[in-house]
Amino acid sequence: MNPCASLQLNRREFLATAAGAATAVAARLSASTTLHAAEEVSPAPRLAGLIDTNVSLGRWPFRRLPLDESPALAAKLRGHGVAQAWAGSFDALLHKDIAAVNSRLAVICRKSDGLFVPMGALNPMLPGWEDDLRRCVEEHRMPGIRLHPNYHGYKLGEPLFERVLALATERNLLVQISLIMEDERTLHPLVQVPATDAAPLAAVARNFPRARLQLLNAFRPLRGKAVIELAAAGVRFEIAMLEGVAGVGKMLAELDADRLLFGSHAPFFYFESALLKLKESALVEAQLRALTEGSARQLLTAR
Repeated sequence: MNPCASLQLNRREFLATAAGAATAVAARLSASTTLHAAEEVSPAPRLAGLIDTNVSLGRWPFRRLPLDESPALAAKLRGHGVAQAWAGSFDALLHKDIAAVNSRLAVICRKSDGLFVPMGALNPMLPGWEDDLRRCVEEHRMPGIRLHPNYHGYKLGEPLFERVLALATERNLLVQISLIMEDERTLHPLVQVPATDAAPLAAVARNFPRARLQLLNAFRPLRGKAVIELAAAGVRFEIAMLEGVAGVGKMLAELDADRLLFGSHAPFFYFESALLKLKESALVEAQLRALTEGSARQLLTAR
């Protein structure tokens, strides 16, 4: 037998074998890449019974937002398993007729089949604000109010705010305080609205142990020790502006479970971004349920 022929045959067999092995490895790598890609883009968990504590209805004053029509927003929320969404009104920021703002909000919420829970607007810098508070309770049956001190021009350490908190507590209303509505770098140049200073709130909250307080959009202006002090005074938060890898898990390591609630700031923010914050943190079942439903339900119905 010609040795060269034998060598040529062996080389041919080797190349065929190598090619087959390479094909198999490539197939495995392709399958693995596809699997990892699927994991990376897989949808965030759908949670039945989810309560979103921070949505707004109406039109943002400075530009149109996706889903700023309430039926479209309702469809989006229901599509992700939201059972209840605590809703304020964008009109509350700049409108002076707060009674009309609350009437419109109440009508929209009544038509939502229980999805939207109205959080009434209140501007204590306007005359007759006590009547607006009374109407929230007696006429509209609202379980809470939403305050915007930075847009309305008062501070949380002022006697005026303490008066608001005293009356709201007397009426057993949940009080939500929005520290900001948008990143200060994107504010309209003629409407520069700095974040509300939350520093005085811990001391005020300790003077009203029965008050139910929640800060919205807090985690951009607030950091570290300030959050811990407010939580110790009984203040709750939500996750809409909580950033960073595994940010929800890290925050829950610092706070009691009932101090952090789910909030999306929809439609100003994409709702899905809040859901993805749940997915990227390694949360146990008890934490997830408390964050997405249990703590909110307890806060809203507390007496």
